[in-house]
Amino acid sequence: MTEARLLEFADSLEKVMPELMKRFLRSQVSELYRGQITLPQFIVLNYLTHSGETKMKDLAGFMKVSTAAITGIVERLVRDGYTRRLYEPKDRRIIKVDLTAKGEELLSKTRKQRRGLILRVFSKIPEKEREDYLRILKKISEALKEEEPS
Repeated sequence: MTEARLLEFADSLEKVMPELMKRFLRSQVSELYRGQITLPQFIVLNYLTHSGETKMKDLAGFMKVSTAAITGIVERLVRDGYTRRLYEPKDRRIIKVDLTAKGEELLSKTRKQRRGLILRVFSKIPEKEREDYLRILKKISEALKEEEPS
């Protein structure tokens, strides 16, 4: 691909990605648009479902925000019953966060919505193109990992 074609590709992708992401998010997580949780809160919940009980410091590192910022995000999740704080018995300065049953229920609901959306959208695309799309997404994911600072 020539540099001019690559620039044209970048410009086209830059136009389509925000709209694609907005539509996908809107469809998959209706709770975000009803004001129940924010996108950063959803990302925290999703992280906790995979990582389990997590130190606030580690959660802030994952989100690439300050501990003060993550405290605000978690505070609202605790207030609304989606997470709980756990204190280390031997050192109360160490605070961990974990999902509650309500948080797990919300994530389960959104996973079902997301899966339904994926099935509806991708059922309209031929199998070969779906396989190509997934293969390309995996390559993009790897390339983005390489771009992250260590």
